[in-house]
Amino acid sequence: TYDTDGPVAIVTLNRPRYRNAQSWGLLDGVDEAFNLAEADDNVRVIVVRGAGEHFSSGHDLGTPESIAEREIRGASDEGLEFYQNFRKYNIDYLLKWRNSPKPSISTVRGYCIFAGWMLAAATDLVFADTSARFLPGLVEYFTQPWDLGVRKAKELIFESRFIEAEEARDLGFVNRVYAPDDLERETMAYAHRVAE
Repeated sequence: TYDTDGPVAIVTLNRPRYRNAQSWGLLDGVDEAFNLAEADDNVRVIVVRGAGEHFSSGHDLGTPESIAEREIRGASDEGLEFYQNFRKYNIDYLLKWRNSPKPSISTVRGYCIFAGWMLAAATDLVFADTSARFLPGLVEYFTQPWDLGVRKAKELIFESRFIEAEEARDLGFVNRVYAPDDLERETMAYAHRVAE
């Protein structure tokens, strides 16, 4: 969904039933929301969040809605068409959002797994609450060496383990950690200060 609060655009991943797993439809929606925010001269900051208790459980690996969506599109799971779709949804969109001319902030609660990490990494800042659990992986938009440093990235990829919010802040991936009841308010207050 897309909303504005004065000069702040709010992009919400809205599939809480699937912990905001990223289907093609969801990613097209995020891209449309970024386009709206970038085209609106009144919008100065973009906040990305997940509906419900989690930011994103990662790639949609086959929910009924995602399967139906691909069938409607007639999308192939092989060859050049598969590669082009894979690249669009897992690399091209992320590079586009990373290079947005407007500052962006991810607000992370709960799971932030693989594609969730990718989306958070594409924003300028990451604010989290104490429930946040990050799982980076050897995935398409691979930012860990830049976000964490090469040696720490290797260590975490070899282990394939969750990173709690405080550790993610200590590693430099998360900028700020708040209590769950404070995350939304503090993020919006910061976004409004930047917008000014």
